[in-house]
Amino acid sequence: MGSRVLGIDVGRRRVGLAISDPTRTLARPLATIEVGAADVVDRLAAEIARLAGDDDGLAAVVVGVPRHLDGSISEETVHVRQVMDRLRDRTRVPLFEIDERLTSREAESRLAVREPDWRKRKARLDAAAAAILLQDYLDHR
Repeated sequence: MGSRVLGIDVGRRRVGLAISDPTRTLARPLATIEVGAADVVDRLAAEIARLAGDDDGLAAVVVGVPRHLDGSISEETVHVRQVMDRLRDRTRVPLFEIDERLTSREAESRLAVREPDWRKRKARLDAAAAAILLQDYLDHR
């Protein structure tokens, strides 16, 4: 079993990835996957397998599950849980869900401080949101 944790922020257009350090203290943005013609679950499963095979491996995968602000389930909640169910069938690395309400908004405000060009921010937004939800998980475990 590995020592790092992968964070995933699933969206309809892009999926953000973040990775923890081996001590599971700090999260950093890793990559953004564009959701296109190829099945995003295949791409995520391949990325999980690649990271699990690295020297530091993967102890877990944390997936941000969106909800309405009042905590109720949304259409996106159902979509993300379907992605998670399909991923569980493709990997032996444990998957956990974490509430991701407002992580994209927080990531946008953090990126805006350093990057005034919204096009450049947009390219990094999903991975930054994944890092925020992963850091939340690491801080509260």
